[in-house]
Amino acid sequence: MLLIVGCGDVGLRVTRLVAGRWRVLALTSSAERLGALRAAGAVPLRGDLDRPQTLARLAGLADLVLHLAPPAAYGARDARTAHLIGALSRSPRLRRLVYGSTSGVYGDCAGARVDETRALRPATARAQRRVDAERRLRVFGRGSGARVTLLRIPGIYALDRPGGDPRERLARGTPVLRAEDDVYTSHIHADDLARACVAALRRGIDLGMTHIDTAEMYGDAELVIAEAIAGRRDDVCLVSKVLPSNASRRRQAAAAMSSATLRARAASPLVMTWNVMPTSGTSANGKPKKKFT
Repeated sequence: MLLIVGCGDVGLRVTRLVAGRWRVLALTSSAERLGALRAAGAVPLRGDLDRPQTLARLAGLADLVLHLAPPAAYGARDARTAHLIGALSRSPRLRRLVYGSTSGVYGDCAGARVDETRALRPATARAQRRVDAERRLRVFGRGSGARVTLLRIPGIYALDRPGGDPRERLARGTPVLRAEDDVYTSHIHADDLARACVAALRRGIDLGMTHIDTAEMYGDAELVIAEAIAGRRDDVCLVSKVLPSNASRRRQAAAAMSSATLRARAASPLVMTWNVMPTSGTSANGKPKKKFT
């Protein structure tokens, strides 16, 4: 299950990219957005990052979160991300969170080549809010065990994106920068960014998360696992489980063919899960004893 927070143009592209493979939930504060989200294949959830009391239902909903929501337009801290973390901190199933930050956190690099090791020098309040969000998410990841990935995104363009066609600016008569006022900028196509978001959500295997535990009762979570290991079956140890109620030969075979194991051809080990409850008793010599049922 994938939850997209801030499902605008790029979020909709991600939704269409994973359609039929992942179940997508999209958080929105606008009733006008519900139709567009449903048309793209997402299940809309009403909630407002500026009103934390509306986010309680997010706990426990998703295994993966794609956070693309911008911070508020004021202050040096990103309260919206803080509110989101507050809701997700109550989630027992979150495995990975990808955050869409900005390359603006590096400040003006005067045309120099930049990679992730460059020191952060946010020169605007907007960039400072992004740095604050990154810091909060790193702390959250260390405390919760969820993998956090930061995507520092440059300018986004696409011909089908509002303002993305240079001909629109010509038609509006938008002034052109003088050569002496021009600056170096970096850009990424919106479709490439959507693909990068999906790749980041799948990054766990490359980072060594190769022991994957699944089960017939995990439901939609298995669809996410199936997509994550597509084409990578030989790189992971896939464990599946069956309940005692499915302990017969026929039922074990049916339970093992859950969505993740079916797409992967077979699980590595197959484990039977049995609830073991200790009970107290007394032995013949009067000493307390324990038995397990």
